[in-house]
Amino acid sequence: MKRIAYLTAIAITLASTQAFAAKSCEELKDEIAAKVEAKGVKKYTLEIVVSDQVGKKQVVGSCEGGTKKVVYTRQ
Repeated sequence: MKRIAYLTAIAITLASTQAFAAKSCEELKDEIAAKVEAKGVKKYTLEIVVSDQVGKKQVVGSCEGGTKKVVYTRQ
């Protein structure tokens, strides 16, 4: 439950800040990875995908003006 709350908080923060949409995808992915690892999560994957290919994955960030998304998968 904590993990879901944490990831939801990240998603809301990133979605509500236009500055994140202007960042490069790699820079944003690195920032998200640092936050996830700071919470002690070891086995996870962050991927950069085109917005229309997200599917059912959990979006934790948006970049390149919203054309791409950073998605999180816990292993």
